[in-house]
Amino acid sequence: MDMQWFDDVLVLLEERNLTRAAARRNITQPAFSRRIRGFEDWLGVKVLDRGTNSVSISKALVSNEAEIRALVARIRELRTQIVHFAPSGSTISIAAQHAPVFSTFPDMALRAKQLLPGLKFRMRAGNLNDCATMFLRGDTSMLLCYESDTATSLRFGASVRRALWGVDYLVPVVGGSLRYSVKVDNSVPEDTPAIVYPENSYFGAVLNKAQRAFATQEHSRNPVCETAFSSGIKELALRGIGIGWLPYSMVHREIESGEMISLSNQFGRQPLDVAIYGDTANETAVALLDIWEMGKA
Repeated sequence: MDMQWFDDVLVLLEERNLTRAAARRNITQPAFSRRIRGFEDWLGVKVLDRGTNSVSISKALVSNEAEIRALVARIRELRTQIVHFAPSGSTISIAAQHAPVFSTFPDMALRAKQLLPGLKFRMRAGNLNDCATMFLRGDTSMLLCYESDTATSLRFGASVRRALWGVDYLVPVVGGSLRYSVKVDNSVPEDTPAIVYPENSYFGAVLNKAQRAFATQEHSRNPVCETAFSSGIKELALRGIGIGWLPYSMVHREIESGEMISLSNQFGRQPLDVAIYGDTANETAVALLDIWEMGKA
């Protein structure tokens, strides 16, 4: 297998034209066409439909462009790891939901660096489904996510190990001038503006199932903004745009300083497990699971 073939194929998919793709690869069109034939011979399937007066890219190749890019990235990462391998200075790739990247991973990274000072992290953030897919297809060696007993838990095979960093909570908070609408008993008017999660997002599904006030469109009388990004909700809530539900680990400093007020005494809090999954075939991943298990040093 020649990695040059994959580079040729990716350029071809971008240009959708043999002549332009050949020009980008700095070779003649006939030479480029021969390299594509070499890829086809290795694959055992034609990826170009060659007609009398036209050449078109097969639908099978086009529909798998994302997988090809992921494979190329993974092979290059593997090659780099092998060439530059050092037990104390390796790089670990982690697929992580957006929220724990901000809320819990900084503390996890500090804990890991105490025992593995040369370790480097490559974070790939996304929604939970995308992160699970990256982890399953081998793009990353670890998966960091929130889990709730109100949502379906992830299930992996025997080669995957789960560890628990700790427990976090989604709490309703308010900041800015909106803090002055909070009454002595920690209640607020029912029509208070809310920054809500989409119901098809992970936090949205968890909070909606628990019927938490001000969390989703269904349980808010005055939703002024909807977003799945908790970091964005934090900034909006800080400025008094509305009530927002956020991981406590993301807002505890603002609550302690008074910039935000927690409304959990009135509207409750939603417990979350901070779970980390690792590929047991990866020694660095296993070492990190040991370090991060329930936050132990």
